[in-house]
Amino acid sequence: MNDREVGRYWNENAEVWTRLARAGYDVYRDYLNTPAFLGMLPDVRGLAGLDIGCGEGHNTRQIAKRGARLVGIDIAEAFIRHAMDTERKEPLGIDYRLASAYELPFPDATFDFAVATMSLMDMPEPQRALSEAFRVLRPGGFLQFSIIHPCYDTPHRRNLRNEEGLTYAIEVGDYFRNRTGEVDEWLFGAAPAELRQSLPKFRTPRFTRTLSQWLNLLIETGFHLERVEEPRPSDEAVRKCPDVQDAQVVAQSLHVRVRKPA
Repeated sequence: MNDREVGRYWNENAEVWTRLARAGYDVYRDYLNTPAFLGMLPDVRGLAGLDIGCGEGHNTRQIAKRGARLVGIDIAEAFIRHAMDTERKEPLGIDYRLASAYELPFPDATFDFAVATMSLMDMPEPQRALSEAFRVLRPGGFLQFSIIHPCYDTPHRRNLRNEEGLTYAIEVGDYFRNRTGEVDEWLFGAAPAELRQSLPKFRTPRFTRTLSQWLNLLIETGFHLERVEEPRPSDEAVRKCPDVQDAQVVAQSLHVRVRKPA
């Protein structure tokens, strides 16, 4: 499966995804991953940045509000359309482009930083996206990205809950078998039952890699590792959104910042 085939799946998902995410049902994004990602992000005021796999632009807008000059790219046309519609209504100076992360339409050394929030894991060849990010970054620039945690996003995964419905363990297995495009069907679990029954499910090609594979890709690309975080929701976040309680038991995501040598 190549990037264009994956893009077609995400283009088909984009309408329902945007509707549900903007209605507040992407709870791991809103209560865990985006706050943690922004908390880890260096000061970007006045810097030129690139959002790789920007989707409908939610996180792009959050970073633009911190004073960065942002370009967002995505391979799914419907996501870019939604992002551009929002930019027209609430302008933040973001330039959205339809493009593959494998072939970024920018000259070398264009950006001070790049971000990729929960997008690299959905690419069949993330090393190509990492190489392109490295190319378009200026010397000394950084890439910060988040992915589903590779140690707990395994081909076999089961959420173990007690009588009260609270997660006490995550059962994982087959860690070393890389999934290479098997298509999962699902919807945000926080969405009401009537919506889940009436809307088409997302169809997402899945690609899994071990932690060492991810780290070695970064090393082989030439990046220097700068910061790693495994966000854990606070008790307050779990009180507001009990659906993210399982992320207090094992890490749901991995956040990494690397830098191009100066």
